Amino acid sequence: MSLRILQSNTHDAENRFEISLREAFELLKPQLKPPFPLTIPSPLEYSKLNQAILFGILTQPQLAKIHITHLHAIVTDGYGLFVSLVLKIVFELYPKLIELVKIQLIWVSSKLVEVSAVGVDSLLIGLMRQIVGGDFSDGNLWLCVELLRIFLSNWDWLLEEPLLLTSALFTYLRLLGDHYRLLDSKFEALKRMEIDFCVTVLRNHFNLSLRIGRDLVRLLQDLVYIPEFKAIWKDLLLNPSEFKVQGFTDISQLYSSRTSSKYLLLRITPEMEMQLRFLLTHVKWGFQNRYQTWFARKFLCRPEAESVITDIVRFICCAHHPPNEVIQSNVIPRWAIIGWLLKCCRNSHVEANTKLALLFDWMFFSERVDNIMNIEPAILLMVNSIPKYIDMTQNILEFLFQLVENYDMQRKEVLVKGVSTAFDVLVRKGVVPSLEALSLCTLLSPLLRKKFSYISSNSALAVHLPHCSAPPPPKLSSPSSLEMQMSVSTKLTPNSPPKETGVSTSAPVINTPVAPCSPKDIPVRSPIDIMEDLVQRLGEFIKRSIDLGLQILEEILLSFARHDSQSLDAAALASSVLHPEVLACQVTEAFTSNGYEVFPSLKSPTKFDYDNEIQSAATLVICTFIFCQDKRMQELITFWSKNGYLVGPRFLSYASRLAHEANMISGLRTLKRENSITVTSDPEIPLLKHHIDKYSSFMSARGEGSPGVVYIDFNNDSKLIVELVQGAFASYKTFLRLSSLSHKENNTSLAKFLFSDLTSCCQFEKKRFKELLCDVFRYLPDLSTGREEFVLLLVETLDYADLVVLQFDICLQRFSIFSEDTDTISRMVKKSCSWGLVEQQKFWALMEYDQVILKVRMEKVVKDFFCLGLLDPVVHSIAIAGLLTLCSRHAPTPELVSRIMSLPDDNFEGFAASVLANWVASNGLMLFNSLAKCLEKIDNDGNLVFFIPSGGKINPLSISRFLRFLDEQGKEHTDCVTKLCTSIPEIKAKLADAAAAQIGR
Repeated sequence: MSLRILQSNTHDAENRFEISLREAFELLKPQLKPPFPLTIPSPLEYSKLNQAILFGILTQPQLAKIHITHLHAIVTDGYGLFVSLVLKIVFELYPKLIELVKIQLIWVSSKLVEVSAVGVDSLLIGLMRQIVGGDFSDGNLWLCVELLRIFLSNWDWLLEEPLLLTSALFTYLRLLGDHYRLLDSKFEALKRMEIDFCVTVLRNHFNLSLRIGRDLVRLLQDLVYIPEFKAIWKDLLLNPSEFKVQGFTDISQLYSSRTSSKYLLLRITPEMEMQLRFLLTHVKWGFQNRYQTWFARKFLCRPEAESVITDIVRFICCAHHPPNEVIQSNVIPRWAIIGWLLKCCRNSHVEANTKLALLFDWMFFSERVDNIMNIEPAILLMVNSIPKYIDMTQNILEFLFQLVENYDMQRKEVLVKGVSTAFDVLVRKGVVPSLEALSLCTLLSPLLRKKFSYISSNSALAVHLPHCSAPPPPKLSSPSSLEMQMSVSTKLTPNSPPKETGVSTSAPVINTPVAPCSPKDIPVRSPIDIMEDLVQRLGEFIKRSIDLGLQILEEILLSFARHDSQSLDAAALASSVLHPEVLACQVTEAFTSNGYEVFPSLKSPTKFDYDNEIQSAATLVICTFIFCQDKRMQELITFWSKNGYLVGPRFLSYASRLAHEANMISGLRTLKRENSITVTSDPEIPLLKHHIDKYSSFMSARGEGSPGVVYIDFNNDSKLIVELVQGAFASYKTFLRLSSLSHKENNTSLAKFLFSDLTSCCQFEKKRFKELLCDVFRYLPDLSTGREEFVLLLVETLDYADLVVLQFDICLQRFSIFSEDTDTISRMVKKSCSWGLVEQQKFWALMEYDQVILKVRMEKVVKDFFCLGLLDPVVHSIAIAGLLTLCSRHAPTPELVSRIMSLPDDNFEGFAASVLANWVASNGLMLFNSLAKCLEKIDNDGNLVFFIPSGGKINPLSISRFLRFLDEQGKEHTDCVTKLCTSIPEIKAKLADAAAAQIGR
């Protein structure tokens, strides 16, 4: 049977290139064995000899060293011809290669690197392109590992090839985004190699990494949940000097650097590239379905393969720019293929990343640097999806605004300028005749059209959405009746710039309540008409004074919560401010048109006279929701939340600060008054005072309290304060439940929403984050206690000083961090072994106190841990130390003692004896009583038949070490220990051997 390099079926025609290699090999076979001829070959002979040697290397691994030696002896062109032959195999034939040939291909590539062959960098780049995105098969992962080994083994040479180095960095950053989400232990070694390689390049050679351009930011953003990359991300944003690159002072410099298409080609296999270029160059409109179906079956059939859609969209936007004759023909356009690919996304994470790939260049667009073809597909997809696929237009447009507002809140002006420039250039260059198709589209929600008009007219985007580290919120939705009937009374003048966000310190402060029915301002009409007028004129009041605007908003919210909408028919309600979505849109419009935010970011107050957690519309909305949770208030706050506003983080921060200030009042002095309750004026608890004032106002408005100012004695009314704090957290939990129901994936747990809000708070509330975490564990234990992500965030974020305070709280039983469920604890202990050393130390420092109080079944935890297999001294040392402390602090019950005595010997052979020795000192009587009980349940073979039902057997070596400890300490053996030793043959034999050794000495 002839040698082959390709897999083939009976009906497949032979590959011509394979035939040429085999024919050269058969022709020159006598010359491929030592001794080699000394004659200089002609150019034709040299070409045939290179083909023959390559075929021999690939098909005869046992003779590969001889063939490569032969190649070294004859080479006259720096291996250029030989490398070109290998490149042809890599680019055209790799998927069909026999497995043995693939192994030989990697081997010969490593040998070519060793001699610095001409073009070997292109060869390695070609091999990296054959790593298929979203493919977790053994062969694909093997290729990842082998190429990494080549790079790491030839590090000095790699540094001399900047394009190859940055290509490898780009490739493995992208692959790591997929691989790190895999939980199978067989991927751990690969993930660690990828992390170490990428971190080394970024930390030590960031000057070269910058050559990738802005897509480096996109890749790093997808890896911020990995601790090593989280640190890099923080330095990139806050401390760029850490990278020691002269002239690099801010991440915005990276934003302005366009990524070359050669990097974006790296994540598209040559076969995929060929099929996509054919589809976008030759397939006509109306005939694309069969090609799309074939492409999906070929490249997108596996569930995990969906992640490659992001790379395909990036390739189409930035690496495939069709000529004018194709653009003007009836060939399927790029935007239509991208629309189809977006419809193929089933995973929300992939969908968000795909939209980011489509719109990424919009945020940083510069006519001088960027190519208009990179942004053309998105605008054409939005315009051409109207009206048949309006959801597509709305989703993309909304996602673009979310990016502008959230991608980098500190440099938002850069993003606003980029998107505004993109719209301007697209119209000026004639890609679209105008933007009226979007600005005048009544199928889009009014709020979305307003945002579009601001951004497209070079105005700052006034509506603020959540930060990009959290998952993108669900799409904006609004009923068609609202779209058709809602009108906004106050319009933004396009040429008038918005005011600076924040509360003006020069604005007059109004300390008396505004009379909502003053004849001078509002005529006496029905309560609904009064509320309508207040809403319509809210923008005017805010323009006069933000304090006045907030007082008017409070009146509106109280009226909204008070009135019943059941008396209105559906048509009237759809256009009335009693409709939650109508009210939300008009309130948002009133604030944004004056340069303020409805839900501003959680910034620490710089002055006491401005605290945006008190003096903001968000606080009024949250307060009203806490005190009134009827259906319309739920719909109102949910509308803001599902459209991307910072409702959740603001709500959580509000409740946490309320709890913090409530805990402080025990040390404050108060003054009692007869028949009244004293209000403290201490500036350290302003939010609590504010909350109580709003509570009083709400109760008075509902007729459940006396009008006027209500005074609270914080010493005598502690029960009320506790109820208010608990009510705030209960309301927040209700809000989480509403968010979960409105989420497009209804199986999303409340804990995930809570964690998302918590991480968002972490970005702004660093000084109060400890209190925030404690409050989450204290007031929302069912959503946080014993959950890995919360514990990991805790140990990553808090320092050792904060940890000590947490230990105090745990000992005082104010809250618990870990679950009482033994299986959950065991699972978390195992997971913690993959964390950083510092995080593990903090984890066990907390576990030590928490689990002793909870009295978890330690015998089950110990068993599960030691069942992991042979323990690694490096990986598991901190966990072993923690278990040692934890077991020593637990009482030596018969169950725990029997489990400890049955632990196997491994790299931590002294563990069991150490635990027993600690118990001798701390609880000796109970230990020996437990040993006596264990002895009653030991059979003749030393099996603990009762306490270890699975048939565990006493480890005689552990008992021997324990006895040696007792002897060395001069402690007398109790009867039970002596009986234990003599009743188990292995222990008796060990003791006899030890005695004989002593006599011999």
